[in-house]
Amino acid sequence: MKRTRLSAIGLIAAAALALAGCGSGSTTPTGSAPAGGADTSLSDVKSAGELKVGTEGTYKPFSFHADGSGDLTGYDVEIITAVAGKLGVKPSFQETQFDAIFAGLEAKRFDVVANQVSVTDERKAKYEFSEPYTVSTGVIVTKADDSSVSSFDSLKGKTTAQSLTSNWYKLAQESGANVEAVEGWAQAVTLLKQGRVDATINDKLTYLDYQKTAKDGEIKIAAETTDKSLSAFAFRKGSTSLAEAVNTALGELQTDGTLAKISQKYFDADVTK
Repeated sequence: MKRTRLSAIGLIAAAALALAGCGSGSTTPTGSAPAGGADTSLSDVKSAGELKVGTEGTYKPFSFHADGSGDLTGYDVEIITAVAGKLGVKPSFQETQFDAIFAGLEAKRFDVVANQVSVTDERKAKYEFSEPYTVSTGVIVTKADDSSVSSFDSLKGKTTAQSLTSNWYKLAQESGANVEAVEGWAQAVTLLKQGRVDATINDKLTYLDYQKTAKDGEIKIAAETTDKSLSAFAFRKGSTSLAEAVNTALGELQTDGTLAKISQKYFDADVTK
């Protein structure tokens, strides 16, 4: 789920590092037109009749194959498919590992990246972004009957279960918690339900995705961060006309309820605003 490269708060720094590590042979992003030239990003897509989309295909519930080997599906896949429909073209998905996805964008293998890309200042300097279509927070998860934790300040002296490679670990430490090292969400929840830790901090999307299938009444969200993580579609620098058209499409899909419907399908909540 919403891995360290995508989350809010401290995870934004990890996301920026992940981006820095996936450089291509060129030192600057390839634009949709030569410097000073016309922006043909939208007209190129319209002429081709397809929107080439870079995505992982292994990142459930955002971009994955149903039953492991079935059709490509997911939250991001459905939203960009709906956007392409608004543009009057078909989506053409190009699956690639995340550490090479921006290099593929710069090399014009695809027109847009749809893969829960966090919007950071470093990325905004290199790429065009759509309006955000996912908004999330960091959350403290506790046992459902625990009323002793109601804020990050109340974590002082408590024990949380965190991955040591995640910046949620840093947030837990800054909140004064003792940290029990775990490999990921599943192990953290197990320790929490066993009473071996008091809480775990993670991205809200992780919790919602888990509850979508688990319907686990033994745990709850005890508190949320005020800071939010925003995810958006990424384009090559200079693809302004395409980004603006996608924004128009996203606005229409928000107004007609399509985004909320897709979000409810995957998270039982509207995470699009």
